[in-house]
Amino acid sequence: MNSSPISSENAPKPVGLYPHARKVGNLLFLSGVGPRKANSDANDSLVPGLETDHNGNFKSFNFEAQCHSVFQNVKIILEESGSSWENLVDITVFLVDMKRDFQTFNKIYAEYFNDNQPCRTTVAIDSLPTPIAIELKCIATI
Repeated sequence: MNSSPISSENAPKPVGLYPHARKVGNLLFLSGVGPRKANSDANDSLVPGLETDHNGNFKSFNFEAQCHSVFQNVKIILEESGSSWENLVDITVFLVDMKRDFQTFNKIYAEYFNDNQPCRTTVAIDSLPTPIAIELKCIATI
């Protein structure tokens, strides 16, 4: 089965050698998507809801802002790949701090997925490769 890689100019740059998504048949597999702003790379401090000092220490942190931003980034990649938010069928959520952020994430998630309810797995992890608190791995239909 043929598969085609997809990269978006309107989503954060990948932090490694991989595409934003890949089409296989009528399925779309998204690489891990975080909340960084469009066209930012791993070294940029363009993370909504996060302000750091000159040493990289957190000055302010807003997890809600990161949630809204990661959902927007996923939506952009889906639409540029020929799919849509309503076509999401499976989401894996990676949270850096499950105790602190799970309830907030669930509240915001419910705002975005009231009608379409894809399967979901939420995993606590130690860290992500950039200073973000959330990342999504998604599968959608086309």
